Amino acid sequence: MKLQLLGGMTAREFLRDYWHKKPLLVRDAIPGFKGLLSPAKMKDLACSEGVESRLVRGGRHWSLGHGGPFRPADFSKLPRRDWTLLVQSLDHHLASGAELIERFTFIPRARLDDLMVSYAVPGGGVGPHFDSYDVFLLQGMGHRRWRISAQDDLDLVEGLPLKILKRFEVEEEYLLGPGDMLYLPPKYAHDGVAEDECMTYSIGFRAPAFQELGEGFLDFLHDELELPGRYADSELALQKHSAEIPKTMLAQIGEELEKVRWDAELVEAFVGRYFSEPKPDVFFRPPARPLGAKAFAARLAKNGLKLDSKTRLLFSGTQFFVNGEDFGATGPERRALMQLADTRALPPADYGEALTGLFHDWYTAGWAHV
Repeated sequence: MKLQLLGGMTAREFLRDYWHKKPLLVRDAIPGFKGLLSPAKMKDLACSEGVESRLVRGGRHWSLGHGGPFRPADFSKLPRRDWTLLVQSLDHHLASGAELIERFTFIPRARLDDLMVSYAVPGGGVGPHFDSYDVFLLQGMGHRRWRISAQDDLDLVEGLPLKILKRFEVEEEYLLGPGDMLYLPPKYAHDGVAEDECMTYSIGFRAPAFQELGEGFLDFLHDELELPGRYADSELALQKHSAEIPKTMLAQIGEELEKVRWDAELVEAFVGRYFSEPKPDVFFRPPARPLGAKAFAARLAKNGLKLDSKTRLLFSGTQFFVNGEDFGATGPERRALMQLADTRALPPADYGEALTGLFHDWYTAGWAHV
């Protein structure tokens, strides 16, 4: 199917010719799109608990305020030019944000990160930089001028609170208006500056460093590892130097450590848990007065089920991974769970005792809603 979002290409064509390879500019990617929220609503979000936000001031001197929550007074003191407000994970705080990110599920959900929104006054931006991941930059209200470069020189200015390139050699330049979108592959240098009061929506993707994955895998193995027995040396021989580590000790421990093994099944379990684990700052809100098991089953049969916007549900074969936990499923249960993972919702139906019980657990934890 050809997608307006991709400039009339199919998702297969985009993945083959552009993904991870070269930029793509799409005019009117979402016809009539003017954004998901007003600047005032965005400032309200930035002043709310549990919302990750940053304030970037440019001009002659760069500064970064982050973490939030901000206070309304923080915005009233700002100049008319050269500043940007960023709010992360808009898909967690706005239903329309979650709906927008669903348009990009031609990329595996395991790779999807979040939807960030940037509000900028004239001259506002975060400076010339690069990202280590793919990104779609969708323009809402206003206009932003993007300058981009495939340069290999990615050295950064030292001593700044932002990662800004020392040297930026512009190769292409585009002015984006409402509904226009620019895709950039990883490490593609870019600089977006607001021409007027504008908002840009960034769909980002997870690309963890292998070092991070390695450390995470070792932590995972810590819980999975089983090495029975205890070090012993019944044939201990007298040594000339008491402080010398015995070679027999090194050999015995080395032999036992060589028993640490992993296979494809263990890697699958780690990857599923790792990529379904919510970020540390994500918290779920259980229902204030949760339904009992019978009332929940009746509501499920009447209304169906919808995953919470923060819930991450992935699968591989017969294994399913939800918010860092895993379990197996086969037959009709597997098919229902696959549908739920793909579409994030299930229609009204009787899903059987086991699956209904599982869904009730998710509901009481705030992971799903009926």
